[in-house]
Amino acid sequence: MAYPRVASFKTHAEFARHLRELRIDLPCDESVDSGPDSLLAQSIDVHDFSIGNRFCILPMEGWDGTPDGKPTELTRRRWRNFGRSGAKLMWGGEAVAVRQDGRANPNQLLINDANLSEIESLRTELVTVHEADFSTSDDLLVGLQLTHSGRFARPNRRDQGEPRTVQRNPSLDARLGITDDSAMFSDDELSRLIDDFVKAACLAERAGFRFVDVKHCHGYLGHELLSGVDRPGRFGGSFENRTRFLREIVEGIRGCTSALQIGVRVSVFDFLPYRAGDDRVGLPDEHGDPRLAFGGDETGDGIDLDEPSKFLSLLESLGIRLVCTTAGSPYYNPHIQRPAYFPPSDGYRPPEDPLVGVARQIQATAELKRQHPEMVFVGSGYTYLQEWLPHVAQGVVRSGWADSVGLGRMVLSYPELPADVLAGREMPRRKVCRTFSACTTAPRNGMVSGCYPLDPLYKSRAEREQLKNAKQTD
Repeated sequence: MAYPRVASFKTHAEFARHLRELRIDLPCDESVDSGPDSLLAQSIDVHDFSIGNRFCILPMEGWDGTPDGKPTELTRRRWRNFGRSGAKLMWGGEAVAVRQDGRANPNQLLINDANLSEIESLRTELVTVHEADFSTSDDLLVGLQLTHSGRFARPNRRDQGEPRTVQRNPSLDARLGITDDSAMFSDDELSRLIDDFVKAACLAERAGFRFVDVKHCHGYLGHELLSGVDRPGRFGGSFENRTRFLREIVEGIRGCTSALQIGVRVSVFDFLPYRAGDDRVGLPDEHGDPRLAFGGDETGDGIDLDEPSKFLSLLESLGIRLVCTTAGSPYYNPHIQRPAYFPPSDGYRPPEDPLVGVARQIQATAELKRQHPEMVFVGSGYTYLQEWLPHVAQGVVRSGWADSVGLGRMVLSYPELPADVLAGREMPRRKVCRTFSACTTAPRNGMVSGCYPLDPLYKSRAEREQLKNAKQTD
């Protein structure tokens, strides 16, 4: 089924009418204010720090580091673009592996003693560009996202997975070739991994980052532990055991750092893994187990926020106020995590109007914000809104549904969006991300990630022709 493209709605009335037709409750202001007194320009106070506005740059992996985990010029360019965006919260820059076997690809950044000066230089370049464009970085909060990719780790070859999991999953195990418990992390191995996260956080503080994100989203190891209801031992079964990994990391970080804050990016709900049907439209995998979808209901295709809310209460008890919400996984149900009109080459056509997926994330974040008003919430899933992104962003903040609006894919093609919105400048249509999914198709086919359709640098790269051959079109 074809859905109307967002770019086809030329007026607020047309867009609002379509939302009503979809029966979507989504705040969308008719006009967007600009200037220092505008709503999106207001600061956010957290942990005795004042974040300068309501825009956040989400972690964006480029699959473009060196084999030993250092940044390349492409990595540096992306971070410089983050700095010139005008956003005042940098949620982790991108996912940085805490050790070699946790890398999602052979070119993912890796934090260790040997790479520390290079990782530090990324932050320095970002801040330097930001200061040149916006006079000050006193209200700029920059963090680093720490991760282990678990069952989705591919540290040595792009085309060969080396899955290590923490919870058997019949649907995902079949896709990744896991046939027995030999791929499971033992409790002792997880305890050693906790030590690696703590060491990585200490290094991040030395590199000048103000906070670290202990990643719990998108099907990676931290997220999968939250759904480890069948896992035996100290890290599985009960909610207390499934959150032990996070609690012990936090305790370790607090013991080895002086002023480093902690945030958590978490998939607050999940669905069953999806697959492409005969018509390439996504449908739930018949082998999926709804019990393994953290924040999902018994159907496997709906939301139950009881445990996610309990998880946020745990964060509050640990003194963590920064949370970035997302959903699902780009590997097995991207339509709920990263709504898009055009699927990546290994994906499926959307089973719903992507605006439904956008609203689902925004509404889940709003409900959790209602339940945990003292926490600072960064929302995700906004890119598909395209020209209407600022209108919804302002409406969400005005309604108290979130504190900050996170931007992901959009900043690959249009990094200056926050600065333009805050200054009241018109958004240039040629830069607005249309969710072509080239930034996902490229790395899935062994290329660096970037906006090949819209970014002049990537449009000129040799991989563009290779990407055209790999990209499946409808």
